[in-house]
Amino acid sequence: MKKLDKCLKNVQNPSRYIGGEVNSYNKEVDGEMVRVALAFPDIYEIGMSYLGFQILYNLKNERDDIFCERVFSPWTDMEKEMRKNNLELFTLESKTPLKEMDFIAFTLQYELSYTNILNMLNLSNLELRAKDRLDTDPIILAGGPNAYNPEPLAEIIDLFVIGEGEEVNLEIIDLYKEVKKIDYSKEKFLEEASKIEGVYIPSLYSVEYNDDGTIRSFRPKKDFVKDKIKKRIIKEFDRAYFPDKVIVPFQEIVHDRGMIEIFRGCTKGCRFCQAGMLYRPIRERSKEDILEKIEKILNNTGFEEFALSSLSSLDHSEIKSVVHEFIAKYEERKIGLSLPSLRLDSFAVDLLKEIQKVRKTGLTFAPEAGTQRLRDVINKGVTEENLFSTLEEVFSNGWNRVKLYFMLGLPTETYEDIKGIAELGEKSVETYYNVDSKKRRGRPEITISTANFVPKPFTPFQWFGQNSVEEFNEKHNYLKTEIKNSKINYNYHGSWESTIEGVIARGDRRLNELQIKAYELGCKFDGWREHFNYELWVQAFNELNIDPNFYNTRQRAYDEILPWDHLDCGVTKEYLIKENEKAKEVKYTDDCRDHCTNCGVNIQIIGGDCYAKSNS
Repeated sequence: MKKLDKCLKNVQNPSRYIGGEVNSYNKEVDGEMVRVALAFPDIYEIGMSYLGFQILYNLKNERDDIFCERVFSPWTDMEKEMRKNNLELFTLESKTPLKEMDFIAFTLQYELSYTNILNMLNLSNLELRAKDRLDTDPIILAGGPNAYNPEPLAEIIDLFVIGEGEEVNLEIIDLYKEVKKIDYSKEKFLEEASKIEGVYIPSLYSVEYNDDGTIRSFRPKKDFVKDKIKKRIIKEFDRAYFPDKVIVPFQEIVHDRGMIEIFRGCTKGCRFCQAGMLYRPIRERSKEDILEKIEKILNNTGFEEFALSSLSSLDHSEIKSVVHEFIAKYEERKIGLSLPSLRLDSFAVDLLKEIQKVRKTGLTFAPEAGTQRLRDVINKGVTEENLFSTLEEVFSNGWNRVKLYFMLGLPTETYEDIKGIAELGEKSVETYYNVDSKKRRGRPEITISTANFVPKPFTPFQWFGQNSVEEFNEKHNYLKTEIKNSKINYNYHGSWESTIEGVIARGDRRLNELQIKAYELGCKFDGWREHFNYELWVQAFNELNIDPNFYNTRQRAYDEILPWDHLDCGVTKEYLIKENEKAKEVKYTDDCRDHCTNCGVNIQIIGGDCYAKSNS
């Protein structure tokens, strides 16, 4: 393509746009083949680090009748060249314009990428609103964790996948092939697709609002359309599809390593954590399957590091054996092992000692809150004793760089809780110097990192009023003044970005026009601090007469209809209310592997006990 060659001469990182990497697919296209553009609304380096993206890519391409290609948001330099040279957005594999695909399937990982979706549609010469697109245009599909509140994109996306996508994605494609053989229209296909469990078609529902702006009703437009959409899950996870090979990028990406998902779900019940609620029940991959797949992926890629991925990797029932066998087998080859999520206990330290035989890196732990009271409010289940006994062992074994992750703006938070963050940092430095000097290495480097708490759907805190920009800024400044030790670094997330994230996270259909307006004003790459423009978002709010405080800082009542109430993640609203009330009373809820907490998943989704250990 002459236009593409011309563009690539004038951009940084042209390898983002050329495809052809090891283990990528290229197929001869025929008229019977369904063509899918797997789209990630951020740059190549981020999208290629997402394990779910690699799973779906390989899953579809292993079928001869499907050609699944990739597309990412072009960086600003490439977009400028594309527009200058009148080059439409294209797939990496065949360089086909997106407009010629049957499906464009977006992954929804974070709210601040939504304006990139609009930009990618615009670069493809496709209308932004679903109602304006033609039957000959691709079906725009979206899935991922943020699809659990699809309403802020309901007038842009044709079809949402709710839940885990390995099975339902293929069912959608099979249905599409059937409908195409008869008398295809997009409307007919979408109506038939609405009958597949886990599929939500927003155009088949109508919304009415009360005078105060809250939702009065949410109704199906046709008799055959379901009132509530139940999430899809892979029940037999040990048999779930997982690729034996993954694409090896030409350039370094964010997570430049092999990965395997060792289990799905979490049992801890942290009240702020959306993923912990959405991915219930927990389902493990067996040790034998994990080790077999690791061997195949390493042989097919040549990666020098491997990650055991999950929400809480150390909770896998056979994790100790997996780690020991991995190190025994790959230590001589200098293949490192990474555990992305670490517990604060001696068990974690024992495994870290094993892992450091190959490679030692900085460590990240997440106390989340600065005081025990607030950790109990959020049901974190971590004490200061856990933290400092773990740090003492870590420092005694030669680590000196530790990152401690917290959130600001949690429900019931006081300035004493914020001061507690600084005190934990100071005590961490003291713990380092209390270790025998013969065991220490270098000087302590403690990093305190804070994110701003954003209430998310399907969590016990979904009714909570988020802190305002001003409140977040005051808390950042207060914490900065409380951190006085030069051996402690402080990093924090921007308040303005968190405000927009909070608006979209719990938004309704009226935010479709807000996002289109913000995009038309110039918003994109909102997740990148250097490109985020809060003033343009404020302008969009003002021009459409939308109050952001209605969506983020407003406390919601239990009897209010929420924009995602027509979706069923398995966890009942009654359970979330109970957990929210327990948070107010500072009461702890047990890990549900030890005692069933009656969240509803066992009844709503799987029709039986979640685990052998469960009891009612």
